[in-house]
Amino acid sequence: MTPRTRPARRSRSGGGRAPRTSPELIAELAFRLTDRDRQILRLVWEHRVLTTQQLAALRFPSLVRTQQRLRVLHRWQALLRFQPWVPVGTAALHWVLGPAGAHVLAVEDGISIRELGYRQDTALDIAVSSKLGHQVGVNDFFARLHAYARHRDDGTQLQQWTPERRCASLDGGRVRPDAYGRWSETVLGRGPASVEFFLEHDNGTETLARVAAKLHGYAAHARTTGHLTPVLFWLPSPTREANLRRLLTDPPVPVATAVHTPDTALEGPAGAVWFPAGVTAPRRRLADLANAWEFTDPEPARDGDQFTRDT
Repeated sequence: MTPRTRPARRSRSGGGRAPRTSPELIAELAFRLTDRDRQILRLVWEHRVLTTQQLAALRFPSLVRTQQRLRVLHRWQALLRFQPWVPVGTAALHWVLGPAGAHVLAVEDGISIRELGYRQDTALDIAVSSKLGHQVGVNDFFARLHAYARHRDDGTQLQQWTPERRCASLDGGRVRPDAYGRWSETVLGRGPASVEFFLEHDNGTETLARVAAKLHGYAAHARTTGHLTPVLFWLPSPTREANLRRLLTDPPVPVATAVHTPDTALEGPAGAVWFPAGVTAPRRRLADLANAWEFTDPEPARDGDQFTRDT
């Protein structure tokens, strides 16, 4: 009798069943965690899921050191991991917050696990979510900015990275950007230039008409807060960018578009890849978008949440 073959798994957890979380394990973890470890736990929780490569870009001097430390954090249940199935090659390991790591963050914040919003049985839901690729793409945008800034020794930095769920809660749901960012770069001969922005990371899954229609919400947000914040569309191909720009002849808020840069592009989204809408000019660096448009903040329609001032 021919043995029945098992179907290929669509993802791999990266190991067998972890030991049960115990007070002793949490106590040992709290004692052994470094400041960088705690930053990693916070980043993974804040941004839902981060790959090994993204964590290396954000906090480590090398990929090897990253892999070594992440294995330790996984053994302590500070982090959980999974590996998505891909048709060709091997996907990167993806990391989410583990139960022991959640206990540490809750204690640091002076709240309970319940108040933190962590549930171990749903921590890995992102592994089978249709939004996984989009979330990883958004996080990669900011990880690459941070990595570029780390190689500069002139004050260039990613000053702020606010994820989607915090954007939505702080703004009352008026807009749902994929993230909010503030980038500062020291420009040769001009000193530091800073730009804040809402990011719309596009994977090509929505119609362009729907993508462009999001700007109405951003215009309403600007009227409510009295503050115009540029919206950046990060697009998967030159064709999609060109087609979107045809719909953005007179956007109600400052808009710039760019095409996803390859991993080999050293400057990535910080470089001269941004094309402001309504402006006849060559592509600009991210920091140069601070002066790409001539506009004044609108008068607030009413007292509102000053999202971009307070986050």
